[in-house]
Amino acid sequence: MSKDAAAAADTPAAEAPAKRAPLNKYALACAVLASMNSILLGYDVSVMSGAQIFIKKDLKVTDTDIEILAGIINIFSLVGSLAAGRTSDWIGRRYTMVLAAVIFFAGALIMGLAPSYAVLMVGRFVAGVGVGYALMIAPVYTAEVAPTSARGLLTSFPEVFINTGVLLGYISNYAFHGLPLRVGWRAMFLAGAVPPVFLAVAVLAMPESPRWLVMQGRIADARKVLDKTSDTPEEAVARLEDIKNAVGIPEGVSDDDEVAAIARKSKRTHGEGVLKELLLHPTPPVRRILIACLGLQFFQQASGIDSVVLYSPRVFESAGIKTDANTLGATISVGASKTLFILVATFLLDRVGRRPLLLTSAGGMVASLLTLASALHVIGRADGGATPALSGVSIASVLTFVASFSIGMGPIAWVYSSEIFPLRLRAQGCALGTAMNRIMSGAITMSFYSLSKKITLAGSFFLYAGVATAGWVFMFFFLPETRGRSLEDTERLFGGGGGDVDGVKEDGHGQQNKSTELTTQ
Repeated sequence: MSKDAAAAADTPAAEAPAKRAPLNKYALACAVLASMNSILLGYDVSVMSGAQIFIKKDLKVTDTDIEILAGIINIFSLVGSLAAGRTSDWIGRRYTMVLAAVIFFAGALIMGLAPSYAVLMVGRFVAGVGVGYALMIAPVYTAEVAPTSARGLLTSFPEVFINTGVLLGYISNYAFHGLPLRVGWRAMFLAGAVPPVFLAVAVLAMPESPRWLVMQGRIADARKVLDKTSDTPEEAVARLEDIKNAVGIPEGVSDDDEVAAIARKSKRTHGEGVLKELLLHPTPPVRRILIACLGLQFFQQASGIDSVVLYSPRVFESAGIKTDANTLGATISVGASKTLFILVATFLLDRVGRRPLLLTSAGGMVASLLTLASALHVIGRADGGATPALSGVSIASVLTFVASFSIGMGPIAWVYSSEIFPLRLRAQGCALGTAMNRIMSGAITMSFYSLSKKITLAGSFFLYAGVATAGWVFMFFFLPETRGRSLEDTERLFGGGGGDVDGVKEDGHGQQNKSTELTTQ
């Protein structure tokens, strides 16, 4: 036999790559229903973009009053985001979503019927609490229900629906702007009171999170949900064992009463002591996870996305678009761009991975912000104001910015945060991340007018470009890839465990054969 023939005989036959599991339709339906609360979130934030024009005229308030009214919802949402972690550990993920819908309904009614600025502010507070709840609970529930093969896709759904809500808010602005002054902006807010009624009922048709059920000792109920939301029966069994190990239930224990007694004894049923483990006595892996979550949420908002969403009419006016109808029409294109490009991330998350999309997104944001800032700087210094070319560059830069945000930073901040925390810390850890997100969103939106007056509109976007650049560096050096990892397999990614965790060694490709939970003692 020749050397070539021998070599050919020794070479293993090429194997066809394993096919991706078909998308689990039951898990898909759960993710869609859970994420629909996010429509209300996006609507409540973006509808203020156009409504503020008419509120200012009707209620005779100043730019500062409008700036506070627009941005304060993000500060108010801290109440909801911080409460949502413990609430969802106490009453469950599903009923927390019902509570969020009820709060949204009340907030929309108050804002739509507000006779004065003070009452409108009360409505923004109530709506803000709903925003906080929805931001935190939708990705957590979806991540806990989704099979590993589709977790990135399904966990990005809340951001898809947020963008849908943003677009609907802009459309509402345009649809009602022709009504009488006192009626138009109120109709914009009242339209947001209709969907929560249907959403609250729809959410009741969903199953509870299997991970929360195990924490309550309800193994039989958790098994039923996992059987429906897993790709194979074997995966359902493996997921249940992983969750039981994470909660601290010994192997072989499956009786609900016995499991419930163990859970109560360990005080792991309702999130007791979690904040101490996160903030006061974190292990090194937990500390790094918390920094990753808080850092990602910080840079998502500090790069200025909410300023563009809320104040795009003002940006377009500076770029040379003057009439209300044309300004609101151009603003609809912002919502359409955000909604369209979020689909890119949705379908690539589980194929390309989190890191490549995050880095591409941040790079596109930096380039877009620099271009927009440069165009506005030239317009500001030109004697004749904006030319058609400069107006076109400004509008294109805004659309490119929101598109870049939507393919990475927008959805992946929530996907990543919801999947890196271990089970016991997940709800309240994500709540802290949501709180950081809302603090920065409030700080950015409530300072935009003042900042643009101090350093000009162009200077504001140069500043945001600098922040986005710092975010790219942070993500490049600090965030490991999580694609393909189970929710219980996080310790090794963030520096814990070493090469052998609980007697389970990694294979040659850095994958482990059994999921483990972060040690939090």
